[in-house]
Amino acid sequence: MIKTLSTSSAPAAIGPYSQAKVVGNLLFTSGQIPLVPETMEMVTGSIQVQTERVLQNLDAVLREAGTGWDRVIKTTVFLTDMGDFGTFNTVYEQHLGGAKPARSTVQVAALPKGAKVEIELIAEV
Repeated sequence: MIKTLSTSSAPAAIGPYSQAKVVGNLLFTSGQIPLVPETMEMVTGSIQVQTERVLQNLDAVLREAGTGWDRVIKTTVFLTDMGDFGTFNTVYEQHLGGAKPARSTVQVAALPKGAKVEIELIAEV
């Protein structure tokens, strides 16, 4: 059985997709960009500020699913500039605390709405 998950504490989908799906005991999120849920406006500024917003959005989806970063299995990170990797990595590590999921990080030509970072994840629920 596949369950669609949605929370108003994370940005609503801006296209024909869901915030997340739960299949069995696994949560699969769509990519989150630095949108403010209440206004759907992009957070502009540094990679640090954008990364913090993306992680907050993922926090909300994880909470809605009844899980947390300690149960995240894998993240996929999309950056528009690999030169931002060091700063991104510092913010990411601080936010996740001791959690160290498997991760892939790739540079892409562009992201929706001009975002500098997008993150998706898979977690156990």
